[in-house]
Amino acid sequence: MKPKIFVAFVILIALMLLVTPALAITFGEPDGDGHPNVGALYYEENGSKVLVCSGTLIEEDVFLTAAHCIAWMPYWGINPDAVGVTFSANFGDGPFYGGMYQINENYGHDMGDLHDVAVILLDEPIYDIEPASLPPANLLDEMKENKELKDQYFVTVGFGATRDDKTGGPHALNPGGVRYYALQTYNALTKSWLKLSMNPATGDGGTCYGDSGGPHFLGDSDMVVSLTVTGDAWCRATDVTYRVDTDSARDYLGQFVTLP
Repeated sequence: MKPKIFVAFVILIALMLLVTPALAITFGEPDGDGHPNVGALYYEENGSKVLVCSGTLIEEDVFLTAAHCIAWMPYWGINPDAVGVTFSANFGDGPFYGGMYQINENYGHDMGDLHDVAVILLDEPIYDIEPASLPPANLLDEMKENKELKDQYFVTVGFGATRDDKTGGPHALNPGGVRYYALQTYNALTKSWLKLSMNPATGDGGTCYGDSGGPHFLGDSDMVVSLTVTGDAWCRATDVTYRVDTDSARDYLGQFVTLP
């Protein structure tokens, strides 16, 4: 399974010499203004903005994303203040908001919990977008205990690549850059991971490269219960998402936001 970071997908597409329309989220629909607090993370390089991952505004000046979306940046010489986000439904349209990435020092230190959560602190607060909410501690465990997860659906949103057919491998993937959403059903819950179906054969959509860090909302709510992290290579089977209701995720996020 591969982290769903966009720059790797761009390289893959370039090598395959594909020319395809810009879409996002596998077997989903254009989001438009449906989830205005879901944005795209980029870094600046030679005057250009390079789309990396997705994420969510969780406070007026705090953008939630995955740790693996930024952990590599210091090694590539990308300064902490060379990143930003946009909440436009089309990545290239802007407006763009500068910020500073915050490395999660625990990321990757424990194979049982990769601590794959991070934030971007924005240079200025955004008041015209309503932030998403975070779950109370251990919400998903309580739902599982109460047998509420089996029939629960989740909404995933992101700016990543898509599949637009049910067959084949890399030729079925298209570049991203547009905010899309898809519905998913529950597969399994572990200490750190919420596993969701994105199998088109069962009517589920899902995520792909560039959707990392993007939210999985609980049903129709604005509550982000997990983050896109990884899945199968060709984005058509299982979504493995990082829970944000765990003690480890909350220990990190509590440094930047007030938790429920």
